[in-house]
Amino acid sequence: MTDHKTLTSVLVANRGEIARRVFRTAHDLGLATVAVHSDADTDAPHVAEADAAVRLPGTAPADTYLRADLIVAAARRAGADAVHPGYGFLSENAAFAQAVTDAGLTWIGPSPRAIAAMGSKTEAKRLMAAAGVPVLTETDPAALTEADLPVIIKASAGGGGRGMRIVRSLADLPGELEAARAEAASAFGDPTVFCEPYLATGRHIEVQILADAHGTVWAVGERECSIQRRHQKVVEEAPSPLVEWAPGMRERLFEAARKAAGAIDYVGAGTVEFLTDGSDRFFFLEMNTRLQVEHPVTECTTGLDLVRWQLRIAEGTPLPPAPPVPHGHAIEVRLYAEDPAADWQPQSGTVHRLHVPGVIAEFTNPPTHGLRLDSGLTDGSAVSVHYDPMLAKVISWAPTRTEAARALASALARAEVHGLTTNRDLLVRVLRHPAFLAGDTDTAFLNRHDLATLAAPLAGEETRRLSALAAALADAAHRRATARALATLPSGWRNVPSLSPLHIRRWRRSG
Repeated sequence: MTDHKTLTSVLVANRGEIARRVFRTAHDLGLATVAVHSDADTDAPHVAEADAAVRLPGTAPADTYLRADLIVAAARRAGADAVHPGYGFLSENAAFAQAVTDAGLTWIGPSPRAIAAMGSKTEAKRLMAAAGVPVLTETDPAALTEADLPVIIKASAGGGGRGMRIVRSLADLPGELEAARAEAASAFGDPTVFCEPYLATGRHIEVQILADAHGTVWAVGERECSIQRRHQKVVEEAPSPLVEWAPGMRERLFEAARKAAGAIDYVGAGTVEFLTDGSDRFFFLEMNTRLQVEHPVTECTTGLDLVRWQLRIAEGTPLPPAPPVPHGHAIEVRLYAEDPAADWQPQSGTVHRLHVPGVIAEFTNPPTHGLRLDSGLTDGSAVSVHYDPMLAKVISWAPTRTEAARALASALARAEVHGLTTNRDLLVRVLRHPAFLAGDTDTAFLNRHDLATLAAPLAGEETRRLSALAAALADAAHRRATARALATLPSGWRNVPSLSPLHIRRWRRSG
């Protein structure tokens, strides 16, 4: 039995949207909050919203948000008694979790041992196979034959598409291995890579878990994150259309996720990720020992506050025997500052205006079906070259999937995003695409439906309509200016009222 502890102040070892998200729940619980910030983030919204803030000198992540020693020192100096890692940066760093614990602080996450167990994809797959979780067979690159192709090379120590290469020809293997190892070493400090069969049209399904220190493990619900660009998720939703259609698949997924958690004595919030082969068969990909970017879709459909449960579990609170039953459908899109016309290059600069019409909740679940916005920015905020260029996550929750997609597409199409080029048009076109609405989604969706076409500016059709209107107005203005009589009168002027008061009274009576 774990002793109960009472938290009073939490430092978020992160920035932007996830820091603001954690602060929202912490404030709701009456906890004091501490922000850390680089010099580039001095005026960031997450800094202003915290009760206290500690500067991390410098701008580069390696000098600031990736400095475990500085963050632990900041927590002690500010009087925090807990550290929440958010996602990214040090959130899945076992050494950081251990350093927080050694400093006498409460780590809002799983044990350092559990993080380390899932930190190596190769070791994680061996653990999962031993626990009875389905896995794809790992292949030794030196033993590959043409019959094994295609394969995918992955970095053992990380994810996010870095260190990842698809190989369809043995002749390409040596070069791709070298490139993958170099990228993995640069991104994660570890050049170890491995190969496994490549499922070209697989679907990416993940299960949200919550586990307490008393032996209860919840499989809260599944999400589908199949629409990806360069192995980065673009659209996420709950529940999965595939799982909805496949009899018995949800029960098997949940059982596999619970086995995965049990194999490493997991405590806290985490996600077990699987890849399907297009049918109801699935295979373990990895386990994220942290909160996911896409956690709001699970929150909307279950009514849970996952951050609240992270904090409560850290205090020793037990979970109820069973999780809530999900209802409705939620879809999340990631709005990025990137230029589709320039090979999707990240954009930096000032966001002068960011307004999504219809939003009824920020960083928390809507009280009823509607739109939620989680953003690290406000009007006038700067997008730095040093960090991820995500502007916001926009989430739609509705009774049905079609309604959720329609509402989200409409809101994005009408959104005011001024100052930077974004991927907004791609998101709208995906949400309105017949194949998406039919649930026909997989990891090759953007390639199959031509990314360039999907990313074409929505303004194209509107521009043609406006051009035609402008031409008509210009022609009318020219005619008026060159008229021989009454040239100074405004266009459309009449010297006789079209309806006299008598006519109006008669019209009203007849109506």
